[in-house]
Amino acid sequence: MRSLERHRDAGAYALGVLDRADAFRFEDHLMDCPHCRAEVDELALPARMLRAHGRELPPVPDPLLLDRLLGEAARSRRLRRRAWLGAVAAGLALAAAPTAAVLNPADPAPLRAAATDARGDLAAVLTARPYAWGTAVDLRVRDAAGRRVCALVAVGVDGAEETVTTWRGAGRALTTHGGTGLGPDRIDHFEVRAAGGARLLTLRPH
Repeated sequence: MRSLERHRDAGAYALGVLDRADAFRFEDHLMDCPHCRAEVDELALPARMLRAHGRELPPVPDPLLLDRLLGEAARSRRLRRRAWLGAVAAGLALAAAPTAAVLNPADPAPLRAAATDARGDLAAVLTARPYAWGTAVDLRVRDAAGRRVCALVAVGVDGAEETVTTWRGAGRALTTHGGTGLGPDRIDHFEVRAAGGARLLTLRPH
């Protein structure tokens, strides 16, 4: 039952409306669940569109909005991705005004990404939040390879690189935090690299 509940959290996680504790637990689940990783990735573009409308419009109370959005997301998984994205875009034109009810414009909207290597030994879930000074990053990592040293590197659209954080694996899940002076609009992607510079994972937040 708990696993089923975690599956149901995918839409709320993509929209950024889970509280910190639930988001943390879902990120643990996300590292082991390819289905949820695919769903979060599929929801990323519509969630970003909804956040953009939430920043532009004044809040209008609508306690049923979240249920409606998540219900639409669940139904849409039975459709082709292109048709679903078109339906969400059309829905924005009809229901943009209440969007801010579940999106707090005072908080920076998080961007998310998840990835697993081909063998399933290394998995990571990244959350990036934009600020005036750049981008704050939380990274949840599980590395079955043991105590190797790794780094998270932000790669800019111009090819510039900044190390965000480093850590030593412990053979279990851990969380590390960091930041970069690059704003989200200047970041092309993030890379998890081994100490020697080999790229282990690529994460592209949406």
